[in-house]
Amino acid sequence: MSEQYESLVDRQIRLASERGAFDDLPGKGKPLPGLDGPDDELWWVRGYLRREGLSSESLLPPSVQLRKEIDRLPDELRALPTEQAVRDAVRELNLRIVDFLRAPTGPRVHVGRVDVDEAVRRWAQERAQRPAAEEGAATARPAAQAARLRRRRWWHRR
Repeated sequence: MSEQYESLVDRQIRLASERGAFDDLPGKGKPLPGLDGPDDELWWVRGYLRREGLSSESLLPPSVQLRKEIDRLPDELRALPTEQAVRDAVRELNLRIVDFLRAPTGPRVHVGRVDVDEAVRRWAQERAQRPAAEEGAATARPAAQAARLRRRRWWHRR
């Protein structure tokens, strides 16, 4: 009567252990990583972002993401080689801002459209003040920065 029920899974684990299938596994005898840190209910999200090399900025609400993009815009425009590329980048950002303003979500953060002509004027002014040596280095930058500015985010519909 003291027979104990053994499920199919338990039986397969017991048999594999008896065969030595679990011997010499990597990490055997080592503590699990992250057990000594503070309790964090989003540990798996942080681990995923770290493993994939992603920025945690994508977890922010859309209003905060757009505000950060507006704040970074002058630095990103500096890397663009032509006035048309600057205009395209600002127009693309303004399209996303207008999409957001049609149905705002998240915290109330002031997000307004960027004046294209003002951005181009500042870009041209900074470009004229830039030394000739720096000019050569700026034009040698890859076009990846310009493409990154034009890239549509996956969460924005068109």
